[in-house]
Amino acid sequence: MLYQLGWATLPGLRGLSVSEFRATPTANPDNERGVAIEFANQAERDAFLREIEAAFAARQFTNSAEAFDTVKAYVLEHLAKR
Repeated sequence: MLYQLGWATLPGLRGLSVSEFRATPTANPDNERGVAIEFANQAERDAFLREIEAAFAARQFTNSAEAFDTVKAYVLEHLAKR
């Protein structure tokens, strides 16, 4: 099933952080404002959400564009490893 990945970008003391990752089922992916990713089942989706949450827990960004591009690159790299 195809999911639209979303997350919250929040200000912090040392920059912006990303968290609260979510994957919403979609038939119309929006790769301009987010990232679409396909998962075989809910267990795979849930495992990826835990993985990406942990990967970005301590990262800080200088601006929203940098945060978006970094998350998108992470997802694309994950897809390439499959």
